[in-house]
Amino acid sequence: MSAWPNGQLRKGDDRARSGSIAGFLGRQIHISLQTEDVFMRHIDFAPLYRSTVGFDRLVNMLDHIAGDDNGFPPYNIERVDENEYRISMAVAGFSQDELNVEIKEQSLTVRGEKSADNKDREYLHRGIATRSFERRFQLADHVEVKDADLTDGLLNIGLVRNVPERMKPRTVEIGAQSAAPQIEAKDVQS
Repeated sequence: MSAWPNGQLRKGDDRARSGSIAGFLGRQIHISLQTEDVFMRHIDFAPLYRSTVGFDRLVNMLDHIAGDDNGFPPYNIERVDENEYRISMAVAGFSQDELNVEIKEQSLTVRGEKSADNKDREYLHRGIATRSFERRFQLADHVEVKDADLTDGLLNIGLVRNVPERMKPRTVEIGAQSAAPQIEAKDVQS
């Protein structure tokens, strides 16, 4: 949708509109409206660093998420089961030798290093991306990589959440209260 200078909204108009309208106190105001989405990319986390203790990992993760992302390669994250997940990345054109999956602490990094292309080819149209990439995923506590495979141009990474027994909910048996044990006195002969 776009807005015309007279305030009317029109559907399906992708062009930018600009115009002048009479503003408050009779001043002329020039307004330019564009239909494209504008996203704020930079968030200052300095106040959180100043006022919190022990949350630096969370703030670093938020800062990483808010960072620049070019969207390549496209990927899906799906929940397979209650404690199982799968990341599927479209890596058409990459061989198994050109891909690297690495886990360090709570970070999963997938890298694709494309080998040198055959220079004697002449492309009339080149639409298949062959650039190198690096994509990082922050894993929650107790989430581990189970397996990875490359099938039909999709890199599938299986994840499983292994919650320790001490953190799983458990049922406590309620028993009948028994009488407190009595201490018997012994006769001590002197």
